[in-house]
Amino acid sequence: MSKRKGLTLDEKRARMLQIFYERKEFFTLKEIEKIAPKEKGIVAQTVKDVLQTLVDDGLVRTDKIGTSVYFWTFPGENITAVESRIAYATKRIVEAEFKLQKLKEECIKEQAGREDTEERRNLLQQIQLLKEKENELKSQIAKLSEVDPEVIEQMAKRAQMFKEGTNVWTDNIFSIQSWCKQKFGIAEADLNKQFGIPEDLDYKE
Repeated sequence: MSKRKGLTLDEKRARMLQIFYERKEFFTLKEIEKIAPKEKGIVAQTVKDVLQTLVDDGLVRTDKIGTSVYFWTFPGENITAVESRIAYATKRIVEAEFKLQKLKEECIKEQAGREDTEERRNLLQQIQLLKEKENELKSQIAKLSEVDPEVIEQMAKRAQMFKEGTNVWTDNIFSIQSWCKQKFGIAEADLNKQFGIPEDLDYKE
C-alpha cells in the first residue's frame, strides 16, 4: 500500500485560509498551530512558514495588540488584496511594454543611415565598373597573346592596376561590414541582404 502523499504548499495555504473564513476570528500563532494540524491536516512544524507566506502575499493581516501578535482575514479583504496585486502586475506590464516600445524606436533610429544610400550605390558601381574593365582587359590580352610582348606587358600592368583598385574598394566594403557587425550586432548575411552586397564578394587574385 502506497504511503499517503503530503499536502503541497498551495493546498496548505488554501486550508489555512479556510480556518479564517470559517471562524471569522482573530488568532495568535499558537492558536493556529493547534487548529491547523487537527482540523486541516497541516503539519505543525510548517504552520508558521505557511502562515508567513499568506501574510507576505497580503492574504492574511497581522498586528501586535498588547504583548500578543494576532492574525486575521475576511473574504472581502482578500478580494481587495488580490485586486491590488492585479493592479500592480498590470502596471508592471504596461511599464514593460512602454520600455519595449522605446527600445524598438531606438533600434529603428540605430538602423537609420544604414539603408540604401548614394554612397553605397557609388561604391558598388565603382566595383562593377572595375570588374568590367578587368574582364575587358583580360579579353584583349587573350586576343593579343601572339602580339608584341611589350604591348601585352603594358596591358597586363593596366589589368593589375584595375585589379588592385577593385581590391581596395572590396577592402573598404569589408571594413564597413566589420564595423557594422561590431557596432550594431548585425549578422553578415542580413547586412549583405539589406545593402545588396553579393554573397560571393571577394578579393581578386
